[in-house]
Amino acid sequence: MCRCFPLLLALALPASAAEPVGVAAFEAFATGKTLSYAVGGTVYGAEQYLPGRRVIWAFRGQECRKGFWYEEGGQICFVYEDEPGAQCWTFSRDGDRLQARFSGDAEGAEPVQVQESTPLTCAGPDLGV
Repeated sequence: MCRCFPLLLALALPASAAEPVGVAAFEAFATGKTLSYAVGGTVYGAEQYLPGRRVIWAFRGQECRKGFWYEEGGQICFVYEDEPGAQCWTFSRDGDRLQARFSGDAEGAEPVQVQESTPLTCAGPDLGV
């Protein structure tokens, strides 16, 4: 299963420093923005958050994939047009940073840091929204 929802650099703060982000707060923060995701400081993709909980995701240099998100059991789950199942994440705030953990990651795995970025540029053939 591809981990299509984005990542960024983990902080050296203890896990207890992170404050959970509820669905309403996530929706208010993300809607209308493009967020980039990176691991170890290297951005690997970005996602545009549209009204109505719709999204457009793209790995760097690859075609865009449309999808949507919903809440399930405190997690935010994403479904994309070419993936058979949902990919669920838990989001939290650590100071002024947003971080995410993929539901399939092992305990103690580095959290993903998420930040606002430039608008998404989609590689063909589905250009634009």
